[in-house]
Amino acid sequence: MQAIAYTAYGGPNVTKLLSLPVPTAKAGEVLVKVAGGGLNPVDALQRSGKFKQIYAYQFPQIAGNEFSGVVTAVGDGVTSFAVGDKIIARSDKSRLDAFAEYAAIDSSLIARAPANVPLVDAAGLPLAGLTAYQALNRLDVKKGDHVLITAGAGGVGLLAIQLAKLRGATVATTASPAGESYVKKAGADEVINYRETKLSSLGPTFDKVFDLAAHTDEEMQETFAAVKKGGRVLTVSGPPTPNIFEAAGLPWWKNWIVSTAVGWTSRATINAAKAKEIDYEFFFMRPDGKELQLLSDLVAEGKLDVVIDSRFKLAEYEKAYEKLESGRSKGKVIIDFE
Repeated sequence: MQAIAYTAYGGPNVTKLLSLPVPTAKAGEVLVKVAGGGLNPVDALQRSGKFKQIYAYQFPQIAGNEFSGVVTAVGDGVTSFAVGDKIIARSDKSRLDAFAEYAAIDSSLIARAPANVPLVDAAGLPLAGLTAYQALNRLDVKKGDHVLITAGAGGVGLLAIQLAKLRGATVATTASPAGESYVKKAGADEVINYRETKLSSLGPTFDKVFDLAAHTDEEMQETFAAVKKGGRVLTVSGPPTPNIFEAAGLPWWKNWIVSTAVGWTSRATINAAKAKEIDYEFFFMRPDGKELQLLSDLVAEGKLDVVIDSRFKLAEYEKAYEKLESGRSKGKVIIDFE
């Protein structure tokens, strides 16, 4: 089978299209003929070796974190899915393996694909959808909350806006003029042009923030300035907090080492949040088939829309990565395996 794989840690040049053996479905797994793969910012970070102290890869490492496709075989003990089922999945964090013509995956991580969306496009739901859904749960977003979602025109942001509106929240988001129509269509009540307006100029306005944009301590403190006393900030991109890998299933000793190191390197951000009496936390989503099914059902019911920026054929994978890493995509970048 053809697969997009990393041959080492590094830049775009370590990504190759290789011919690799078709995997088999072990006990508890299903084998899937992949229809589409969704690209995410984390793909570039994994390729670079950002997480190699936590998840060390054996090269060549098949790339990709989410996919859609059709079940072609089931392993022993699998009763919830059958050959022919159309599914979507967020791969196991330690395994990846999504960007190949066939993928074997634990059946607990998959969900039935929404029938009203092309199967290739459905690959854009799992990682972004679960990230948005779990983050809003963690923030306890509810009716009456004034919520800020930064970088709203990205794959996660567009889903998070829709999910927050379904909960009854008032939603503000940051976007460029090019992204304004996308976030408004998703339901944003207020659009902040981040090129012209600093969040600090707004004063303490928001109850809760789901941050998808800040990377440095300075950028995060700019966000803190727009949060009410007692408010909450959850980030997937800013300086990490000691709980960063709590969902990774690390041995206790490795978790202690990572937590201690993170606490030291991010102390300025953590202390700034405490000084403003803001609850600040870094967040990593976890694969979950049951939660993914809830999201798939919302799509099937017409309550949630998966926005696709662009699609690329397998042979065009380099262009797909370039589009992802340009930072200019509005919605999801998809690799079409059909």
